[in-house]
Amino acid sequence: KTYEITRALEKTLGPGTGDLQLRFGLNSGPVTAGVLRGEKSRFQLFGDTVNTAARMESLGQICKIQASQSTAELLEKSGKSNWLNPRDDLVQAKGKGMMQTFW
Repeated sequence: KTYEITRALEKTLGPGTGDLQLRFGLNSGPVTAGVLRGEKSRFQLFGDTVNTAARMESLGQICKIQASQSTAELLEKSGKSNWLNPRDDLVQAKGKGMMQTFW
């Protein structure tokens, strides 16, 4: 599916951008949000939840969404456990230790 998305984006972003390769880290939990003002205002999220998602993205695989245990639990409570495939191996995330994640 991500391949189709990047190909569609190429029409908007220009030639060569269809080769973009996406990977995602998805984590659920509390965050702090704010708008940073400067030359260009930016909306930003802060907190351990965001940091964990970033670690998961960097340890992920291209064209896959890697979900944390907390996200998996929320999906299971919503009756969406069929969306989850546990990784065969635990992930060593900097500052987090070993984590069980899901595709």
